[in-house]
Amino acid sequence: MNKLKFDIKNLDLFYGDQQALFDVNLDIYEKEVTALIGPSGCGKSTFLKTLNRMIDLNEECKIRGTILLDGQNIYDKYNLVFLRKNVGMLFQKPNPFPMSIYENVAYGPKTHGIKSKKALDEIVEKSLRNAALWDEVKDSLNKSGLSISGGQQQRLCFARVLAVNPSVILMDEPTSALDPISTTKIEDLIDELKKDYTIIIVTHNMQQAARISDRTAFFLLGKIIEYDNTDTIFNTPGNKKTEDYITGRFG
Repeated sequence: MNKLKFDIKNLDLFYGDQQALFDVNLDIYEKEVTALIGPSGCGKSTFLKTLNRMIDLNEECKIRGTILLDGQNIYDKYNLVFLRKNVGMLFQKPNPFPMSIYENVAYGPKTHGIKSKKALDEIVEKSLRNAALWDEVKDSLNKSGLSISGGQQQRLCFARVLAVNPSVILMDEPTSALDPISTTKIEDLIDELKKDYTIIIVTHNMQQAARISDRTAFFLLGKIIEYDNTDTIFNTPGNKKTEDYITGRFG
């Protein structure tokens, strides 16, 4: 078994007086793909945003419990800049910056102090290669990141995340706005990248979760109902609610 990456214990989350997550306990392992499934509004995306503290942007939000990343509590004296660098995020809709393809990828490394043109060139090429985009854009790096197709834009956002060398990549339904061919490319990419990265993905697509993840957590009404190896969750779930959701009886 791979090393423990995130150790989440007794996590409760409130928006004002409203509780959104209830006593979440989860072990997430290094260099695996963990899928978070469940109906809309069940807390998957909220939970995902606790892992890089994007949830902090909502002032009403209060958290109890602990989230340890590599043994350190990210809500206790943890450097937020380092956390966001170490835990990258890909969103539902591609969101390239309104700048060139090259500058989209170089932006993060520049922010973290890399000035050398040679070093930036190398990072941009490597990141675009790792995002399976280099061959498609290498002759048009000065083109706007907004001028390429939706699938390419999502892979550009992938390259942007990879450029700052994170160890974890969070994905909030990264293929829901893409066509089937672009979706397959992103899924192939996830499979390739898990050799080097810990990947946590929120998906509504049951087939996608079954195809790409090593473990799956089923969320319902802010609680984890079941968490196990993906094969077990999809073939022999231990909870009737999990079975009902996976077989399409609700949700």
